[in-house]
Amino acid sequence: MSESMKEGNGMPPQEERVRHLMMAEVDREISGKGRLELESALEADPDLRNELETFQRLKEVTDTMTPLKPPGETWDSYWEHVYRRLERGIGWVLVSLGTITVGTWGLWTLVKEVIQDSTMPVYIRWGVLALLAGGVILFVSVVRERLFMQKSDPYKDVVR
Repeated sequence: MSESMKEGNGMPPQEERVRHLMMAEVDREISGKGRLELESALEADPDLRNELETFQRLKEVTDTMTPLKPPGETWDSYWEHVYRRLERGIGWVLVSLGTITVGTWGLWTLVKEVIQDSTMPVYIRWGVLALLAGGVILFVSVVRERLFMQKSDPYKDVVR
């Protein structure tokens, strides 16, 4: 590649400048000085004029296009899905909060009973506490890993 070519698109700087001016003309944003520069380039190369006319026709067509409006059933289905997802999201939040609250209370009550029970041998009390602490740590670890993996799982959108 010669040094006169710009990195990235492989066009000489002058040709790239003409292309930018053509796009400015199509978008009706060209200045007086740029218009003169473009006109001289178009006179020198008839293919560029044809290309500009093609872009102008394309711009005209895309400006007059209107998107199709989906039928009412499509919108009804869309809102139904939105409501369903919202309801399920709120439901999962409430179930999670309830489980955390009841689970914490239950574990606290169990730990309090184990610690206060003087008839139970000390090593059993410590064993129960270690078992509960390990279970909580593993549970939190698995939930945390699942949440982080769900965000970056490359296969989450794969349908079998």
